[in-house]
Amino acid sequence: MNNFTSMKKLFKISQKQRVLVVCSQKLTTKSVEQRDRAVIEAEKIVGYPTSFLNLRWLLNDEVANIASHLKKLIGTKHPLVHTARELLLNKEVPSWGLIVLLISKAGGLRTKFSHLDCDINAGILHTQRVLAEITEMVRTSNIIHKSVLNITTEDEFQEDLHFGNKLSLLTGDYLLSNSFRELAALKCHPVNELVSTALRDLVEATFIEPRDKQNRPVPASPLSEQQKMLVPHEYEKDLLQLSDVLGNAKAEWTLRHLLDGASLLGKCCQAALMLADHSETLEKSAYIFGRNIALALQIKKDISQISTSQTGPFSLINAPLMYHLQDCPDFYIDLMKDVESDDINYDRIRNVVSRSKGTAKALELQAEFVVNGKAALNEFSDNSAKNALVKILEAM
Repeated sequence: MNNFTSMKKLFKISQKQRVLVVCSQKLTTKSVEQRDRAVIEAEKIVGYPTSFLNLRWLLNDEVANIASHLKKLIGTKHPLVHTARELLLNKEVPSWGLIVLLISKAGGLRTKFSHLDCDINAGILHTQRVLAEITEMVRTSNIIHKSVLNITTEDEFQEDLHFGNKLSLLTGDYLLSNSFRELAALKCHPVNELVSTALRDLVEATFIEPRDKQNRPVPASPLSEQQKMLVPHEYEKDLLQLSDVLGNAKAEWTLRHLLDGASLLGKCCQAALMLADHSETLEKSAYIFGRNIALALQIKKDISQISTSQTGPFSLINAPLMYHLQDCPDFYIDLMKDVESDDINYDRIRNVVSRSKGTAKALELQAEFVVNGKAALNEFSDNSAKNALVKILEAM
């Protein structure tokens, strides 16, 4: 009788889980459709699709050379092949370039500019379009640089892997040097300085420990007492002690991803308004918006990667996973054993986290970023670009 009762309970639980999965899949599909619709409308507002991998860039001779060399890496398991495929498929929607152009148009042109300096139909400066492309190039160079491997004498295809590392370094450097050449051509020192600090942030992110043998970030050991701690918008002025941040799921996740990308989008949004001579107040609002939408998009990506319908590796600096580690510190010990042996069972992690409260807590954090992003947009006057940004936020 007891066995029958327990089986009945298990059946009910599995039924509930199945219903939750089906509901979440329907919500995800609806969310994706809503997001895609919002992005298509937004691209019409700024004039054209804003993907960095446009025809002009793909026809570049240097890119053609890189593509020919990539063929040599097929079959070697070098991460650059996967990175290149992801970039070509361009799964990141909306693109960061689009966000920079939308915030530029939302701000409008406060002073009169020559018709040679701006796209009259779109209401965006040519320099702001260049900045949008710079944003994409710096971000892409950072992603490609992360493809560099630490190679050991035990690895197969050593010669090919070394070649892949050279290609990762040179490709990333090529994009980075091109982006700063275009940045210098804008002839705006404050913008140049601001974007340079974003590059500094990207570098700082690579020095936050702990990290695995491939220098990929892994979560710090969860603190025994989780105190409420915020990473301030003005984090450069309000300095943080890393010892207070590491081990705190929310603060650690936020700081790591802020330095590793959100700062870049925020500062490029701020720089876009600098180019149009806006007030410091509006420029700061643009930064806060860019910072928050980048973090909200990252959580969306984290949740999709931890889904049981996905396969393959993912970053362990993952919001649902880090919240689960906070609730279940014992799982951290098992995870670190896998990290040290370089034998991580990602499917097992997905199954464990999917049954935890990690995803629900990550969604709460995402909602917080969405609210902050909307609050920052309140400083802008109502227009089509602002409405498009609100729709993109709501589609999350």
